[in-house]
Amino acid sequence: MVLRPADPLTALAHGIGSQHDLPISPFYAFAGAFAALFVSFLTLGLLWSAPRFRGDRSGLALPAALERIADAPATRTALRGLGLAAALAVLISLLLGPDDPAHNPGPGAVYVLLWVGLVPASLLLGPVWRLLNPLRTLYHLLPRARRQGHTPLPARLGQWPAAAGLFGFTWLELAAPDPASTTTLLTAAALYAAAQLALAARFGERWFADGDAFEAYSALLAGLSPLGRRSDGRLVLRNPFHGLDATPERPGLVATVCVLLGSTAYDGYSDNPSWINTLQTSPLGRTPTATLGLLASVALVAILYCLCAAATRLVCGPHPGPLTAFAHSLVPIALGYLVAHYFSLFVIEGPRTVSMALGTDNAPEPLPPLGPGGLAALQVVAVVTGHVLGVIAAHDRSVRLFPPARAVAGQLPLLALMITYTIGGIGLLLN
Repeated sequence: MVLRPADPLTALAHGIGSQHDLPISPFYAFAGAFAALFVSFLTLGLLWSAPRFRGDRSGLALPAALERIADAPATRTALRGLGLAAALAVLISLLLGPDDPAHNPGPGAVYVLLWVGLVPASLLLGPVWRLLNPLRTLYHLLPRARRQGHTPLPARLGQWPAAAGLFGFTWLELAAPDPASTTTLLTAAALYAAAQLALAARFGERWFADGDAFEAYSALLAGLSPLGRRSDGRLVLRNPFHGLDATPERPGLVATVCVLLGSTAYDGYSDNPSWINTLQTSPLGRTPTATLGLLASVALVAILYCLCAAATRLVCGPHPGPLTAFAHSLVPIALGYLVAHYFSLFVIEGPRTVSMALGTDNAPEPLPPLGPGGLAALQVVAVVTGHVLGVIAAHDRSVRLFPPARAVAGQLPLLALMITYTIGGIGLLLN
């Protein structure tokens, strides 16, 4: 988005700044998107008749010395210490710094460096938050909690806690009354940390992988990382599609991805003048109306996906997990939306936040790396590329699950879903 640097509170309160009249033709944007999706679908149907992605069974093993360094206790301890130190620095800024995001790096650290920064970090390095997570580190520093007997996590729980946590964070960012306030952030951090540590004390360290919103978020995006772990535990370089194919089909997976998609879509729409007017004039008040809008956005994404899964089952026949079988194909779509909506925020507000943290907030204003035309092109390309990658992932899963005669026909509902999401995504960008 095109940010307004002079108004960081607005930028942080909405997660992104404002965009207006991006210089790209809607006709060419939609025509290019439809062409890319249809050509991909037809090409895959004609040339891709057998599954090619092998999940966590694939990958070129990296040198043993490099793996030993990555897995060394000293490396892991250093990363845990780095995560804990960064969290303490943010807390100190929120506690002692001014209640003004223009002069306090705390809000930027949460909404930019953490929320947006986890995207490139996870894509490049894998599920990094698993090692940086300060709550895991605190848990390791509480030996009594680790020694006591733990209750096994119910299998049906899956990623539902992570989905709920992600929704809570996006609500804080997009609908809370004063999201950049130090009081708001400190209260939210204290409540989240207390809940996570209490649940980890009951269920054990495994809780963080299943219940921590940011670990689930990082792990989901890390499926598209070229770095990964093979089923034998080796650190490998791999085709990101193999990592995506290895995404566990678990309860709550669909909800987690739909929260990412729906909240990002709402973030894009929240800057629309008609919606701003609705928030200002609603008899319910701004926060309840924004909450309903966020819920509606997530629900719409989920309903469309569930309808698509039901249609696929009608065309292809029964399948034990019709909802989760293709949920992994939504991950690159969510990534495309994240890149399109948050690129400018990260490259402009990220350095500004670091400068404030280092005490050099009087440094020259960071300049946008792309002009309006380049930014518009990047946003459209990110959305379309995410959908094309989703089509490829869905096709490979379809030819694995269904007979050849039904595999291509069974993807027609998925193609319709991708087109619908594409129209919505580009429509928000060109709004």
